[in-house]
Amino acid sequence: MNPAFLKQAIELAVENVRCDGGPFAALIVKNGVVVATGANRVTRDTDPTAHAEVVAIREACRALGDFQLEDCDVYSSCEPCPMCLGALYWARPARVYFAATQADAAAAGFDDSFIYTQIGIAPSERDIPMIRVADQAATRPFEEWIGRNDKTEY
Repeated sequence: MNPAFLKQAIELAVENVRCDGGPFAALIVKNGVVVATGANRVTRDTDPTAHAEVVAIREACRALGDFQLEDCDVYSSCEPCPMCLGALYWARPARVYFAATQADAAAAGFDDSFIYTQIGIAPSERDIPMIRVADQAATRPFEEWIGRNDKTEY
């Protein structure tokens, strides 16, 4: 763990706030070198998925030419939200270091506790109902996937 990288993520988040962005930033580091940074761009890009970690993951994957962040560390100004946590697990970095906590974010108006609660509720009972529609072809994409010998596993 390099405290300088965490401080850099915090400073990037502060600068992002000063530029009308959200108070979050992240760095992706490989072999002691920053390969990508990301700051919250939700309102700037009108993109609800443009969280700092997601922006940094996208940039790092482009820079590294890979869809996984093997042997990379993530330094985030705040504990990742549920969406970013999912993205991080898919990207598979070695470690994630963060400064502020979920509680700190909630105190500033970024409370994700309702999402964690929604995950545990049956899909049809969620605040945004998730309705499964049965279709005979529903599993066909998976059958195609399973049948491919030249697929790239992820």
